[in-house]
Amino acid sequence: MTFGLVYTVYATAVDPKKGEIGIIAPIAIGFIVGANILAGGAFTGASMNPAVSFGPALVSFSWANHWIYWAGPLIGGGLAGVIYEIFFISHTHEPLSEF
Repeated sequence: MTFGLVYTVYATAVDPKKGEIGIIAPIAIGFIVGANILAGGAFTGASMNPAVSFGPALVSFSWANHWIYWAGPLIGGGLAGVIYEIFFISHTHEPLSEF
């Protein structure tokens, strides 16, 4: 779920070549969050953010399999960022001068 969210943010808001699609960034990000909640809410509680899982675990002192709520979003978000950077954002900037 976090992979899809981060990928959508990169595609609509971060990419410098996005052109006019940046106008729909807020609605696209909202739709992907809604879709993630509908698709994953019944299975995981739609936890795309580790902090959302940390609060209830802290209050209930239930730490069984809590690591997955940290590992999943961190790995998914990191993969989305790396994949979008490597495959879609061109690095055509000029290098900085040494002095």
